[in-house]
Amino acid sequence: MWLRACRKVVDIMLSEAGFATLVPIRNMERAIKFYTDTLGGSLNMRAEGEMKNYWASVNVGNSEFWLVKPEKREKRNLAYSTFIVKDIKQAVGNLKGKGVKFLRAEKMGPDSKIDGAVTFSPYGAEAFFKDSEGNLSMLWENKIPFPSK
Repeated sequence: MWLRACRKVVDIMLSEAGFATLVPIRNMERAIKFYTDTLGGSLNMRAEGEMKNYWASVNVGNSEFWLVKPEKREKRNLAYSTFIVKDIKQAVGNLKGKGVKFLRAEKMGPDSKIDGAVTFSPYGAEAFFKDSEGNLSMLWENKIPFPSK
């Protein structure tokens, strides 16, 4: 009974919560420029004084990112941000035009197909790139048809 009540409180709290992705960075100026100029986001807030180069908040689309410079470089495995887009080929083209380098697309199973930097599957399409600080990010488009080739 107690556990069920706790879950309900957590569900209510999280259903009304905002969400921010922490992004470890090495160079604050470069990271802010990437998330604003390259990805088209806007700077919400940046710490002042001694913390100026250690924390900033940017919005890209409906997502908030907290750019954080840790005292030590954090190592993360399989942790990345995902941008959900309506047209993945257009998004990849736009970002490539701004100098973003995409990782080589990989076949994810027998039903997947590769088209440039994009992997198409029966569930959607994905393309991976790194930000100015080396953090992995993914573009994702839901349930789209395979490219005709």
